[in-house]
Amino acid sequence: MRHNRVINHLGRTSSHRKSMLSNMATSLIIHKRITTTTAKAKALRMFVEPIITKSKEDSTHSRRVVFSYLKDKTAVAELFREVSPKVGERKGGYTRILKTGHRIGDNADMCILELVDYNEAMLGGEVAKTKTTRRRKTSKKKEEVADDVKAPKAAKEKAKKAEEPVENSKESAEEATPKE
Repeated sequence: MRHNRVINHLGRTSSHRKSMLSNMATSLIIHKRITTTTAKAKALRMFVEPIITKSKEDSTHSRRVVFSYLKDKTAVAELFREVSPKVGERKGGYTRILKTGHRIGDNADMCILELVDYNEAMLGGEVAKTKTTRRRKTSKKKEEVADDVKAPKAAKEKAKKAEEPVENSKESAEEATPKE
């Protein structure tokens, strides 16, 4: 019986599974979002969340422990510099699984695994938009409306001026030719 055997072996040997999860965790930390099967995403979530929790305390010991799991210096540096300050206030649940449907070849359940604090679409764009102070006396909208009102008058005047030289040139051509 398999009571309390919670790890999903994913049909792989122990060494293959550890290296696969390490590589997927590295990709997740660097790219902030990966596409994979649902079973691998659930296994990766159990693998990567304790690592992110460990990265909240920036010490030599925690860096070495994280490096022993990830085995990639750039991913460890990215985790401690970029990810851990952003998730410092969060008490857990650093990843989100978004199901995307089935893979065409084998009909496997596919999903997107992403870091929660890095999805700007789900945050509603609050991070990207900040309020700035105005430094002009008139707003841009009023100037644009004034330009739009002036623009038709200016276009009419240009059209009249464009027609007048043509008429003048005909008259001047007639005057230039001697009449008999």
